[in-house]
Amino acid sequence: MPPFKPLLLAAGTALMLGLTPVASHAAEGQLSAQLDAARQEGSIWTAFALNRHLNPFKLDIDVEDGSATLSGKVENDVQKELAEQVALSIDGIDSVDNRIEVSGDTVEGDAPSMVQRLEDASLAATVKSKLLWNSNTRGLDIQVKSETGNITLSGHAQTPAAKELAGQLAANTDGVREVFNHLSISTADSSSSEVQTTLDEAREDISDSWITSKVKASFLYSRNLDALNISVNTDDGLVSLRGSVLSSAEKRLAVEIARNIRGVRGVDADALRISS
Repeated sequence: MPPFKPLLLAAGTALMLGLTPVASHAAEGQLSAQLDAARQEGSIWTAFALNRHLNPFKLDIDVEDGSATLSGKVENDVQKELAEQVALSIDGIDSVDNRIEVSGDTVEGDAPSMVQRLEDASLAATVKSKLLWNSNTRGLDIQVKSETGNITLSGHAQTPAAKELAGQLAANTDGVREVFNHLSISTADSSSSEVQTTLDEAREDISDSWITSKVKASFLYSRNLDALNISVNTDDGLVSLRGSVLSSAEKRLAVEIARNIRGVRGVDADALRISS
């Protein structure tokens, strides 16, 4: 992968997460809040990476409903307070639960570079977005962490199949080196959960423009597709794919990715030809 591509992905992720139009439907509003949390986590990561007083340290960030939880270790109380103030400066962050520990041990020399931290922030946000966009994983309790291109998934999945799918979505993301799938299988009644998910999806009214943008983004983030040669159009939940791919395997992958985006009722790929 060319060295500049991760930075392009980082910029693309910021645009996708921060500037995607949000429809007025309640279901899309809930999803928008989840995507905002992913964007805010990435923004805090980026701010830490750009701050020379904080970028030597490995700090973890989790955002939910405008509240950021910080953890990790720094060398002194000034750095701990600085991390909190930097997080509070991010648009949409209203409060910070600062769980950072103060340790006299220096970590300089062991921390990843600023560029690597920016790439990790982008990757974590991208994988989390793909899980939220996918109709089969969007309701799962999954935390995503990226460290030097290695993705760790933690939390809960309803079934072994859902756990495997989450791992596959992460692994098929451009820039990901390896995936450590630590999701545990929930002991809750998976059949009742599936019924509830079906009912939730039946109540959703997701716009065609939202579907189109997420299909395009998922194609761009895939390591196994040449997305620039595929055009996407959505009409009443029916996705039409046109253009060209290099193989029948790529065509099947494109159809599978589009079919699993939330709100998609069907996929027409008759106009998606295989280059000879």
